[in-house]
Amino acid sequence: MRVIRTVSEMQVARHSLAEPVGLVPTMGYLHDGHISLVKQSKKDNVSTVVVSIFVNPTQFGPHEDFEKYPRDEECDLAMLEKARVDVAFLPVPHEMYPSGFNTWIEIKGITEKLEGAARPGHFEGVATVCNKLFNIIQPDKAYFGQKDAQQVMVIQKMVFNLNMNLEIVVVPTLREGDGLAMSSRNYYLNPDERKAATVLYRALLKAKEVRQEGEHNAEIIRKSMSAIIQSEPLAKIDYVSIADTVSLHELEQIDSKALVSLAVRIGKTRLIDNIVLS
Repeated sequence: MRVIRTVSEMQVARHSLAEPVGLVPTMGYLHDGHISLVKQSKKDNVSTVVVSIFVNPTQFGPHEDFEKYPRDEECDLAMLEKARVDVAFLPVPHEMYPSGFNTWIEIKGITEKLEGAARPGHFEGVATVCNKLFNIIQPDKAYFGQKDAQQVMVIQKMVFNLNMNLEIVVVPTLREGDGLAMSSRNYYLNPDERKAATVLYRALLKAKEVRQEGEHNAEIIRKSMSAIIQSEPLAKIDYVSIADTVSLHELEQIDSKALVSLAVRIGKTRLIDNIVLS
Protein backbone atom coordinates (compact mmCIF):
# COMPACT_ATOMS: atom_id res chain seq x y z
CA MET A 1 0.00 0.00 0.00
CA ARG A 2 1.30 3.41 -0.94
CA VAL A 3 0.98 6.20 1.64
CA ILE A 4 0.77 9.72 0.20
CA ARG A 5 0.72 12.89 2.29
CA THR A 6 0.79 15.80 -0.16
CA VAL A 7 -1.66 17.02 -2.76
CA SER A 8 1.02 17.33 -5.43
CA GLU A 9 2.25 13.76 -4.93
CA MET A 10 -1.32 12.45 -5.05
CA GLN A 11 -1.98 14.32 -8.29
CA VAL A 12 1.16 12.92 -9.89
CA ALA A 13 0.42 9.39 -8.66
CA ARG A 14 -3.10 9.56 -10.06
CA HIS A 15 -1.78 9.35 -13.63
CA SER A 16 -0.35 5.87 -13.01
CA LEU A 17 -3.28 4.34 -11.11
CA ALA A 18 -5.11 1.46 -12.76
CA GLU A 19 -8.64 2.35 -13.83
CA PRO A 20 -11.30 2.47 -12.54
CA VAL A 21 -10.46 4.23 -9.28
CA GLY A 22 -12.63 4.08 -6.18
CA LEU A 23 -12.38 6.59 -3.33
CA VAL A 24 -13.42 6.06 0.28
CA PRO A 25 -13.25 9.45 2.07
CA THR A 26 -12.84 9.13 5.85
CA MET A 27 -11.78 11.13 8.91
CA GLY A 28 -9.84 8.17 10.24
CA TYR A 29 -10.12 6.25 13.50
CA LEU A 30 -11.35 3.50 11.24
CA HIS A 31 -13.77 0.73 12.13
CA ASP A 32 -15.55 -2.09 10.30
CA GLY A 33 -18.08 0.37 8.88
CA HIS A 34 -15.31 2.10 6.94
CA ILE A 35 -13.89 -1.25 5.84
CA SER A 36 -17.33 -2.24 4.52
CA LEU A 37 -16.97 0.66 2.05
CA VAL A 38 -13.62 -0.73 0.93
CA LYS A 39 -15.15 -4.19 0.56
CA GLN A 40 -17.97 -2.77 -1.56
CA SER A 41 -15.44 -1.14 -3.87
CA LYS A 42 -13.75 -4.53 -4.27
CA LYS A 43 -17.12 -6.11 -5.12
CA ASP A 44 -17.60 -3.42 -7.74
CA ASN A 45 -14.34 -4.55 -9.39
CA VAL A 46 -12.64 -1.21 -8.82
CA SER A 47 -9.01 -1.64 -9.91
CA THR A 48 -7.51 0.90 -7.50
CA VAL A 49 -8.91 1.69 -4.07
CA VAL A 50 -7.88 5.00 -2.50
CA VAL A 51 -8.81 5.78 1.11
CA SER A 52 -8.38 9.33 2.32
CA ILE A 53 -7.89 10.07 6.02
CA PHE A 54 -8.38 13.72 6.86
CA VAL A 55 -9.99 15.21 9.96
CA ASN A 56 -11.51 18.16 8.17
CA PRO A 57 -11.43 21.27 10.38
CA THR A 58 -13.93 23.22 8.25
CA GLN A 59 -16.85 20.92 9.08
CA PHE A 60 -16.46 21.39 12.83
CA GLY A 61 -18.15 24.27 14.63
CA PRO A 62 -16.29 26.48 17.11
CA HIS A 63 -17.60 24.52 20.11
CA GLU A 64 -17.32 21.04 18.57
CA ASP A 65 -14.75 18.30 19.04
CA PHE A 66 -12.12 18.89 16.32
CA GLU A 67 -9.14 18.83 18.68
CA LYS A 68 -10.50 15.86 20.66
CA TYR A 69 -11.66 13.88 17.62
CA PRO A 70 -10.06 10.41 17.96
CA ARG A 71 -7.00 9.72 15.82
CA ASP A 72 -4.85 6.58 15.47
CA GLU A 73 -2.84 6.68 12.25
CA GLU A 74 -0.84 3.53 12.96
CA CYS A 75 -3.94 1.43 13.56
CA ASP A 76 -5.72 3.00 10.58
CA LEU A 77 -2.90 2.16 8.18
CA ALA A 78 -2.72 -1.40 9.51
CA MET A 79 -6.45 -1.85 8.86
CA LEU A 80 -6.14 -0.47 5.34
CA GLU A 81 -3.15 -2.71 4.63
CA LYS A 82 -5.12 -5.74 5.79
CA ALA A 83 -8.07 -4.69 3.60
CA ARG A 84 -5.71 -4.53 0.58
CA VAL A 85 -6.19 -0.84 -0.06
CA ASP A 86 -3.89 0.44 -2.81
CA VAL A 87 -3.36 4.07 -1.76
CA ALA A 88 -3.82 5.87 1.56
CA PHE A 89 -3.99 9.66 1.19
CA LEU A 90 -3.25 11.46 4.47
CA PRO A 91 -2.95 15.21 3.90
CA VAL A 92 -2.50 17.72 6.71
CA PRO A 93 -4.75 20.81 6.98
CA HIS A 94 -2.34 23.26 5.33
CA GLU A 95 -2.13 20.93 2.31
CA MET A 96 -5.90 21.02 1.83
CA TYR A 97 -6.37 24.64 2.91
CA PRO A 98 -3.22 26.59 2.01
CA SER A 99 -2.70 30.17 3.08
CA GLY A 100 -5.27 32.46 1.47
CA PHE A 101 -7.83 29.70 0.83
CA ASN A 102 -11.26 31.33 0.52
CA THR A 103 -13.36 29.20 -1.85
CA TRP A 104 -16.39 27.30 -0.55
CA ILE A 105 -19.10 25.03 -1.94
CA GLU A 106 -22.61 25.84 -0.69
CA ILE A 107 -25.65 23.69 -1.42
CA LYS A 108 -28.95 25.39 -0.64
CA GLY A 109 -32.12 23.82 0.73
CA ILE A 110 -31.31 20.40 2.13
CA THR A 111 -28.31 21.74 4.08
CA GLU A 112 -30.53 24.06 6.12
CA LYS A 113 -32.40 21.25 7.90
CA LEU A 114 -31.55 18.61 10.51
CA GLU A 115 -27.74 18.45 10.83
CA GLY A 116 -27.42 21.71 8.92
CA ALA A 117 -29.71 23.53 11.35
CA ALA A 118 -27.95 22.01 14.35
CA ARG A 119 -24.43 22.60 13.00
CA PRO A 120 -24.28 25.82 10.93
CA GLY A 121 -21.54 25.71 8.29
CA HIS A 122 -21.05 21.95 8.67
CA PHE A 123 -22.16 20.98 5.17
CA GLU A 124 -20.25 23.82 3.56
CA GLY A 125 -17.12 22.24 5.01
CA VAL A 126 -18.19 18.74 3.97
CA ALA A 127 -19.02 19.74 0.40
CA THR A 128 -15.84 21.76 -0.02
CA VAL A 129 -13.50 19.05 1.22
CA CYS A 130 -15.25 16.36 -0.85
CA ASN A 131 -15.06 18.60 -3.91
CA LYS A 132 -11.33 19.00 -3.32
CA LEU A 133 -10.80 15.26 -2.82
CA PHE A 134 -12.74 14.51 -6.00
CA ASN A 135 -10.62 17.00 -7.95
CA ILE A 136 -7.33 15.73 -6.51
CA ILE A 137 -8.00 12.00 -6.81
CA GLN A 138 -10.44 12.00 -9.75
CA PRO A 139 -12.24 8.80 -8.74
CA ASP A 140 -14.70 6.98 -10.94
CA LYS A 141 -16.71 5.99 -7.86
CA ALA A 142 -16.83 7.38 -4.31
CA TYR A 143 -18.22 5.38 -1.39
CA PHE A 144 -20.25 6.73 1.54
CA GLY A 145 -22.20 5.11 4.37
CA GLN A 146 -25.97 5.40 4.75
CA LYS A 147 -25.51 6.31 8.44
CA ASP A 148 -24.73 9.87 7.34
CA ALA A 149 -27.82 10.04 5.16
CA GLN A 150 -28.05 13.81 4.87
CA GLN A 151 -24.34 14.06 4.03
CA VAL A 152 -24.89 11.53 1.24
CA MET A 153 -27.76 13.63 -0.13
CA VAL A 154 -25.60 16.76 -0.07
CA ILE A 155 -22.74 15.06 -1.92
CA GLN A 156 -25.12 13.55 -4.49
CA LYS A 157 -26.66 16.98 -5.06
CA MET A 158 -23.24 18.58 -5.53
CA VAL A 159 -22.11 15.89 -7.98
CA PHE A 160 -25.32 16.26 -10.00
CA ASN A 161 -25.43 20.06 -9.98
CA LEU A 162 -21.77 20.49 -10.91
CA ASN A 163 -21.80 17.75 -13.58
CA MET A 164 -19.04 15.78 -11.88
CA ASN A 165 -18.06 12.65 -13.75
CA LEU A 166 -18.28 10.12 -10.93
CA GLU A 167 -20.76 7.78 -9.28
CA ILE A 168 -21.68 8.06 -5.60
CA VAL A 169 -22.18 4.59 -4.10
CA VAL A 170 -24.15 4.40 -0.84
CA VAL A 171 -23.39 1.43 1.43
CA PRO A 172 -25.82 0.24 4.16
CA THR A 173 -25.10 1.18 7.76
CA LEU A 174 -22.99 -1.40 9.57
CA ARG A 175 -24.13 -2.04 13.14
CA GLU A 176 -22.82 -3.63 16.30
CA GLY A 177 -24.56 -6.76 17.55
CA ASP A 178 -26.92 -4.67 19.72
CA GLY A 179 -27.86 -2.40 16.81
CA LEU A 180 -25.68 0.65 17.55
CA ALA A 181 -24.46 2.16 14.29
CA MET A 182 -20.67 1.96 14.00
CA SER A 183 -19.12 5.40 14.43
CA SER A 184 -15.75 6.81 15.40
CA ARG A 185 -17.56 8.90 18.02
CA ASN A 186 -18.63 5.74 19.87
CA TYR A 187 -15.09 5.90 21.25
CA TYR A 188 -16.23 8.71 23.56
CA LEU A 189 -18.84 6.57 25.34
CA ASN A 190 -18.15 5.10 28.76
CA PRO A 191 -19.68 1.65 29.51
CA ASP A 192 -22.96 3.05 30.87
CA GLU A 193 -23.27 5.48 27.95
CA ARG A 194 -22.44 2.73 25.47
CA LYS A 195 -25.33 0.67 26.82
CA ALA A 196 -27.63 3.71 26.75
CA ALA A 197 -26.69 4.50 23.14
CA THR A 198 -28.68 1.51 21.89
CA VAL A 199 -31.75 3.69 22.45
CA LEU A 200 -31.18 5.29 19.02
CA TYR A 201 -31.68 2.06 17.13
CA ARG A 202 -34.53 0.99 19.42
CA ALA A 203 -36.32 4.24 18.55
CA LEU A 204 -35.79 3.61 14.84
CA LEU A 205 -37.12 0.07 15.17
CA LYS A 206 -40.16 1.47 16.98
CA ALA A 207 -40.84 3.76 14.01
CA LYS A 208 -40.63 0.78 11.66
CA GLU A 209 -42.94 -1.27 13.89
CA VAL A 210 -45.59 1.43 14.18
CA ARG A 211 -45.50 2.07 10.43
CA GLN A 212 -45.84 -1.65 9.67
CA GLU A 213 -48.89 -1.73 11.91
CA GLY A 214 -50.50 0.67 9.44
CA GLU A 215 -49.86 4.08 10.96
CA HIS A 216 -49.44 6.86 8.36
CA ASN A 217 -49.44 9.87 10.69
CA ALA A 218 -45.82 10.97 10.96
CA GLU A 219 -46.32 12.91 14.20
CA ILE A 220 -47.68 9.85 15.97
CA ILE A 221 -44.59 7.92 14.89
CA ARG A 222 -42.28 10.75 16.00
CA LYS A 223 -43.93 10.76 19.42
CA SER A 224 -43.55 7.00 19.77
CA MET A 225 -39.83 7.36 18.97
CA SER A 226 -39.40 10.25 21.40
CA ALA A 227 -41.02 8.24 24.19
CA ILE A 228 -38.47 5.47 23.72
CA ILE A 229 -35.57 7.93 23.87
CA GLN A 230 -36.97 9.83 26.84
CA SER A 231 -37.17 6.58 28.79
CA GLU A 232 -33.35 6.49 28.79
CA PRO A 233 -31.99 8.84 31.54
CA LEU A 234 -28.65 9.43 29.80
CA ALA A 235 -30.25 10.43 26.49
CA LYS A 236 -31.22 13.92 25.37
CA ILE A 237 -32.98 14.50 22.03
CA ASP A 238 -31.55 16.99 19.55
CA TYR A 239 -34.14 16.12 16.91
CA VAL A 240 -36.41 13.32 15.73
CA SER A 241 -37.34 13.65 12.06
CA ILE A 242 -39.55 11.92 9.53
CA ALA A 243 -38.85 13.66 6.26
CA ASP A 244 -39.20 13.43 2.51
CA THR A 245 -36.23 11.53 1.04
CA VAL A 246 -35.56 14.21 -1.59
CA SER A 247 -36.36 17.60 -0.03
CA LEU A 248 -36.01 16.68 3.67
CA HIS A 249 -39.26 18.54 4.36
CA GLU A 250 -40.93 17.14 7.47
CA LEU A 251 -43.88 14.93 6.59
CA GLU A 252 -47.36 14.98 8.06
CA GLN A 253 -48.37 11.71 6.41
CA ILE A 254 -46.19 8.84 5.17
CA ASP A 255 -47.53 7.94 1.75
CA SER A 256 -44.28 6.72 0.16
CA LYS A 257 -40.66 6.54 1.25
CA ALA A 258 -39.55 8.56 4.27
CA LEU A 259 -36.19 9.18 5.92
CA VAL A 260 -36.48 8.59 9.65
CA SER A 261 -33.49 10.18 11.36
CA LEU A 262 -32.48 11.35 14.79
CA ALA A 263 -29.70 13.04 16.71
CA VAL A 264 -29.36 12.21 20.38
CA ARG A 265 -26.83 13.24 23.00
CA ILE A 266 -25.65 10.43 25.24
CA GLY A 267 -23.82 12.24 28.00
CA LYS A 268 -21.57 14.65 26.12
CA THR A 269 -21.50 12.59 22.91
CA ARG A 270 -23.80 13.47 20.02
CA LEU A 271 -24.83 10.46 17.90
CA ILE A 272 -26.91 10.25 14.73
CA ASP A 273 -28.66 7.37 12.98
CA ASN A 274 -31.43 6.74 10.45
CA ILE A 275 -33.49 4.23 8.51
CA VAL A 276 -35.64 4.58 5.38
CA LEU A 277 -39.31 3.64 5.66
CA SER A 278 -41.25 2.61 2.59
